[in-house]
Amino acid sequence: MPNYTSVANPLYDLLKKKKPNTVVWTPECHTAFKRLKACLICEPILAAPNFSKPFILQTDASDFGLGAVLSQIGEDKEEHPVAYISRKMLPREQKYSVPEKECLAIMWSVSKLKYYLLGTTFTVMTDHQALRWLEQSKSSNARLMRWYLLLQQFTFNIIYKKGVLNSNADGLSRM
Repeated sequence: MPNYTSVANPLYDLLKKKKPNTVVWTPECHTAFKRLKACLICEPILAAPNFSKPFILQTDASDFGLGAVLSQIGEDKEEHPVAYISRKMLPREQKYSVPEKECLAIMWSVSKLKYYLLGTTFTVMTDHQALRWLEQSKSSNARLMRWYLLLQQFTFNIIYKKGVLNSNADGLSRM
């Protein structure tokens, strides 16, 4: 869904810890709910996963959210989505550097989709070369190194894909 984070933002704001226990349902909340509901019943329809075929994981991070699309190539040689995930960044995560945000998107999406990905070889498509850079660097950033070590349990290839071509995941992460 294009601009998912910005559409869903009024609903996410209802869940903040500092909000009172009563929900104030605004016209913006109603509009967001109706738009999200309409998108859930429209194409593209999710494909069932085929565990004998490799998965493709497209990830992206913006200043406000993370997005990922898990897909596979079907019999028709077209890419079909298996799962869409996204979330709003926490305030502390919004302060991360660009490489940290992009690595967070990969780490978060791989951990959320681990039941699809463990024991398989998959491809990560990202519009940032954060992990490629991380493999070759001697970074002293403890957060990046911790994430990199956690990803070692998975078998994957990283492919750089320009942001304009990575529209599936990009649309989920944007405000």
